[in-house]
Amino acid sequence: MRSIFRILTIVQVVLRFGLDQLAVDGARRGLDSRLLGVLLSLLRLGRRFDETRGARIRQALESLGPIFVKFGQVLSTRRDLLPEDIADELAMLQDQVPPFESHLAIATIERSLGKPLNELFESFEETPVASASIAQVHFARLHDGQDVAIKVLRPGMLSIIDKDLALLHLFAQLAERFSSDGRRLKPREVVAEFNNYLHDELDLVREAANATQLRRNFANSPLLQIPEMLWDYCKSDVIVMERVYGIPINRMQRLEEAEIDLKQLSREGVEIFFTQVFRDGYFHADMHPGNILVSDRGPHKGHYIALDFGIVGTLSEFDKNYLAQNFLAFFRRDYRRVAELHVESGWAPANTRVDALEAAVRGVCEPFFDRPLKEISLGQVLLRLFQASRRFNVEIQPQLVLLQKTLLNIEGLGRQLDPDLDLWVTAKPFLEKWMKEQVGLQGLRQRTEREAERWSAMLPELPRLTHIALKRLAYPEPNTTAVKLGQLIEENRRTRRWVVVLSFLVFLLLVNMLALLIKLWGLFLLPPPGG
Repeated sequence: MRSIFRILTIVQVVLRFGLDQLAVDGARRGLDSRLLGVLLSLLRLGRRFDETRGARIRQALESLGPIFVKFGQVLSTRRDLLPEDIADELAMLQDQVPPFESHLAIATIERSLGKPLNELFESFEETPVASASIAQVHFARLHDGQDVAIKVLRPGMLSIIDKDLALLHLFAQLAERFSSDGRRLKPREVVAEFNNYLHDELDLVREAANATQLRRNFANSPLLQIPEMLWDYCKSDVIVMERVYGIPINRMQRLEEAEIDLKQLSREGVEIFFTQVFRDGYFHADMHPGNILVSDRGPHKGHYIALDFGIVGTLSEFDKNYLAQNFLAFFRRDYRRVAELHVESGWAPANTRVDALEAAVRGVCEPFFDRPLKEISLGQVLLRLFQASRRFNVEIQPQLVLLQKTLLNIEGLGRQLDPDLDLWVTAKPFLEKWMKEQVGLQGLRQRTEREAERWSAMLPELPRLTHIALKRLAYPEPNTTAVKLGQLIEENRRTRRWVVVLSFLVFLLLVNMLALLIKLWGLFLLPPPGG
């Protein structure tokens, strides 16, 4: 019964904001039946709307509640799929949700942590300081005097999410069935991605672990402060962390009154982003203004504080290498190499015409390169590339979509702090240094050192593995598929034995030579400690 009422509510919102008209327009382009098009047009019922389609979609999601707001936020990151006007409107969704009652938060805390509130905390502020679609935050103080922030999951979220997700999945199926635009936008794929995001955020222990990893990555850096998680107080629906003090990054007047250097702050934001991406391959992927403070006291004054770690992005060594080669190709305007990389990586179909993809990439990038550097948006370049590659059936990887979305956030914040921010000039020294470390002699040395750890475990096993290989060559196991092969091996057994033995000796010689080169490198080419 509750599901029926929920569907009726959704239908009412759809009619109120004219979303059915948008569906009609999409369906009419994808259907041949004129009669069906006329029948669908009758659903307009003479209504007229002054707002744009993007604004109507945004307002409808806000009316449907926090889960749909969160869905709109996630959907706004898929700029590789959405029209730009809709993506821009969805990016304006603010996760400002009325808080739930404090006694429910207290009950959740006491149940999860297994003690009465007065035994856990010396003081507790019942009025929440922040409220979002998934959780809300209260301030408190431990008995040892430490000020903390408590994040509490909204009660009953799992059942609410599962019901709304089931409805979203149904709508996605209908959109793919009846609309050509719906099929192109891959709504079922987007809903599945949203499902993963939401269920990850429902486990607050996962968020605490994300925060701990980011804090470890920046342990020796003054650029970014991550609140410490108090693991004795962390459960799946409650986490407790140190309280941090700062000014929201979009409060420009307060930042200026606190004598914060805004230009320096904008440059540090770029450095933090590229450090997370290229050094660590692990980055905060939800860096909107609500999740970023600027410290106004203590040793971190004037530097960033990150909050809310429910969504993080990761990049593999393959991803980072792919990005490095692409950046090098872009700096050199080698668009053919960019196109080749798309095909070599498997993100574009093997039968893609490289020259056609090259022409599309050139059409995207050249207008940007011919403008003054400070007018170039690296985020917009990536966005245009995603859009241009759509017609070549390029599969945009989810981690790169998160990366592009985060880059747009960072770039927008940076330009707000410093309108003259040149992201490329700011980032280029860092990128060049990283590329040199990855593809130059230093990168070769670092990779060799990493592999040497594995070799130390493998080398003692080589004699035994070689003996097993020689034994199998001399006495192959009989099977129906290897009879002829066994005969050939028997005829060439002695020759093959010597080949294997000689190969093993050559391998040992190469390993020893490589170890010697590394040692000589350390003695003669590297600067002395403290030098």
